[in-house]
Amino acid sequence: MSDHSSSRSSLSAIDQLLIQFDQALRSCVPGASQSGRKSPAQEIDDSEFSNSEKRHAAGLMRINHTGEVCAQALYQGQAMTAKLGEVRAAMEHAAAEESDHLAWCDQRLDELGSQPSILNPLWYALSFGVGATAGLAGDKWSLGFVAETEQQVCDHLEDHLQKLPQQDEKSKAILEQMIVDEKQHGETARQSGGAELPLAIRLVMTSMSQVMKKTTYQI
Repeated sequence: MSDHSSSRSSLSAIDQLLIQFDQALRSCVPGASQSGRKSPAQEIDDSEFSNSEKRHAAGLMRINHTGEVCAQALYQGQAMTAKLGEVRAAMEHAAAEESDHLAWCDQRLDELGSQPSILNPLWYALSFGVGATAGLAGDKWSLGFVAETEQQVCDHLEDHLQKLPQQDEKSKAILEQMIVDEKQHGETARQSGGAELPLAIRLVMTSMSQVMKKTTYQI
């Protein structure tokens, strides 16, 4: 178990709640999340867009931003209830990389003249509950949930790569790096003993993600 995980586990319930509240604010308040890595789009010049292309690109990036808000909540919920220190540390490491994604998407939305979804606090709360429940079910199921989540995220990121305006190289660079990271998170979860989820749960997860995408594209 890492020193960081040990210190987290020794905190009082109130301290844990304060940490979780701070993380929720960092995830849901625009501009609050900080990236530890340079954005893949930083060195790429922006292109000219029509108004409809800009709105479409912003809608897709808003979905991706909300997906990262949900990922933060899932990992934080799982880390709170994970039984093994190694699993908790893995959740926290993945959450740190997801924070990079969150900041990159936030910055790109600002460049596109748009903003994150107003529904993000709701999605954060729901995802945190799902993550905590998965952690309580046992580490193999928690890790299996991570693996399935990352697989579904990769599928929709690859779909968005095809749907973005052809000239939007900045957004594409961000999504391509996100796919690399998400695949690594999923593979790490599987190698750490993640169990394959039952089909019914996978279908429910897909249905929930479809609802999120349809609502978040607009608001």
